[in-house]
Amino acid sequence: MKINKMKKIAVPYDGSSCSKHAFQMALNLAQKYKSELILITCIEKLNGSWFGQDLSPSYQKDVKKHEVIIKKEISKLKLDAKKNKVQLSSKLFVTDSTVNQILSFTKSKKIDMIVMGSHGRRGINKLILGSVANGIVQMSKMPVLIIK
Repeated sequence: MKINKMKKIAVPYDGSSCSKHAFQMALNLAQKYKSELILITCIEKLNGSWFGQDLSPSYQKDVKKHEVIIKKEISKLKLDAKKNKVQLSSKLFVTDSTVNQILSFTKSKKIDMIVMGSHGRRGINKLILGSVANGIVQMSKMPVLIIK
């Protein structure tokens, strides 16, 4: 891939400091190469129960809370992108697999590069669970830029 052919850049975004830094780096690249930025946020589904406790009522509240928080953050990022004359869109998914969702979406949208933070949020109530960056790097067929 020629760097000047980089038309679409995807940024997996979970609100962590690493994803915010990755966004800034992607914004700089998009500005330089006149690329479109697409933010991807994934909230992983929790299925079933944990030691006999049904997770769905509290989980549904957490999903809604995270959606509100992330949408507010994305609104600020869109203003930043607009100020820098970069086209920015976003997509929010509730999914069984963050890695598979990101890879599927980027492939379907013919993304040229993924720019993402090395570490996301952690814990059961956070937006991204597990080592998403590692999964993306291992399975992606497109260039991936990891930002610390």
